[in-house]
Amino acid sequence: MSNRKEILMRIFVGIVSGIILAIWRYFIFIIGLVNWIYTLFSGNKIKEIAELSEIWNTQTYIFLRYMILVSNKRPFPFNPLTKNLSKFER
Repeated sequence: MSNRKEILMRIFVGIVSGIILAIWRYFIFIIGLVNWIYTLFSGNKIKEIAELSEIWNTQTYIFLRYMILVSNKRPFPFNPLTKNLSKFER
């Protein structure tokens, strides 16, 4: 694929993936706040919320690498969700 076509495709992918990640970011903010409050009162984190947040972190990282031309791997939803880059710590 020529560089011009590739950049045009990246613009399209950036818009679609960017909208999805932006909506997902607000959801992560809300459930992250819930996790903070829960942890404050119970003393325990909700592991599933932390793992979901890490999935968003990983997808955002992949998106940014693609948009700044570091990688040719397309982000979600153009490729399946990628494994988390880091693991949940207790």
